Amino acid sequence: MTAPETLVFESSAELIETARARFVDLVVRAQEARGVASVALTGGSNGIGLLKALAADSGDICWSRVEIYWGDDRFVPATHPERNSGQAFDALLNHVAVDPSRVHVMAPSDGEFGDDIAAAARDYARLIGNDTVFDVHLLGMGGEGHVNSLFPHTAATAENVLPVVAVTDSPKPPPARLTLTFPVINASREVWFLVSGAEKAEAVAAAHDGASRDDWPCAGARGTEGTVWFLDHAAASGL
Repeated sequence: MTAPETLVFESSAELIETARARFVDLVVRAQEARGVASVALTGGSNGIGLLKALAADSGDICWSRVEIYWGDDRFVPATHPERNSGQAFDALLNHVAVDPSRVHVMAPSDGEFGDDIAAAARDYARLIGNDTVFDVHLLGMGGEGHVNSLFPHTAATAENVLPVVAVTDSPKPPPARLTLTFPVINASREVWFLVSGAEKAEAVAAAHDGASRDDWPCAGARGTEGTVWFLDHAAASGL
């Protein structure tokens, strides 16, 4: 496993543009090597900013040959404005020629499983299966170090077997969420953190110092071939 790569930028705009260019290169290379690229998307200002940038310029990506998943989503109605998937469609997926059969949205609370969040988690786990390996898993991060919906000192963060779990007591509202877990994140070829803001500096420093993932979940996420931190100066100020 290679050492993490840390890139520091003057602004979020510069961070997003560099991530966009590298995302295009990674996906194109994955498609050349394996025919289809597989990615896990994230929400947040930088995650959605990256998707908007890709809508404007996605280079030579063949979007019909990209398998698209989400690292987590809110278990709320499909049209809820905080759904990561809805924001991703607005920012990117409605503007590029994706294959709908390759876009794997986590179930909403008014979907086929109704309010049965455990059934929704089992279904996404079935979809992920044992063979899905993301070419890149994108991650935002909270000030307390959460990634996806893996918060400090929770059962979801401690999970080492199940690929997807239900979270019913998220400390950040809404409380009900579906999330991928560390076994899936850490099977990804590359894991990218998109982080900006001084309120994230302590978590960034803790992860770089090898903190426990139970205390700082961001410290537990890494790719098998690469881990990249895209940071603005404020987020990197503790390094």
